[in-house]
Amino acid sequence: MPLSEHEQRMLAQIEQALYAEDPKFANTVRQTNPQVHYKRWIIKASIGFVVGVCLLMAGVIVQQPAIGAIGFIVMLACTLWGLSGWRRVSGGGPVDAGTPAPQTKQRRQQRPGMMNRFEERWRRRQEGGDH
Repeated sequence: MPLSEHEQRMLAQIEQALYAEDPKFANTVRQTNPQVHYKRWIIKASIGFVVGVCLLMAGVIVQQPAIGAIGFIVMLACTLWGLSGWRRVSGGGPVDAGTPAPQTKQRRQQRPGMMNRFEERWRRRQEGGDH
């Protein structure tokens, strides 16, 4: 929904007041892009993943399973961190686990599951149609 002319004027006045009050802060806020932040996450996660691989390999070379396990945990954590940043950069945002995807709903409606078949058979038996 676009802003009305009055709201645009008010916003411009607030922006001018912010520049007059603290120009350094206003310039910093204006230049900040959230995608840049998440791209940095991905770069840091990639570097962390490489460090994890190095730790894993070092643990194998020096025959110390603890170092290898720590390397694997670092790799796993960095992978999850990088995927989180990747999802936010690509516009996916956080996934809501409470609601299934539309395709899943359509699939469930198109072919009944095992429980639906059992319930249907039970109803037919109760009605006397299937012995």
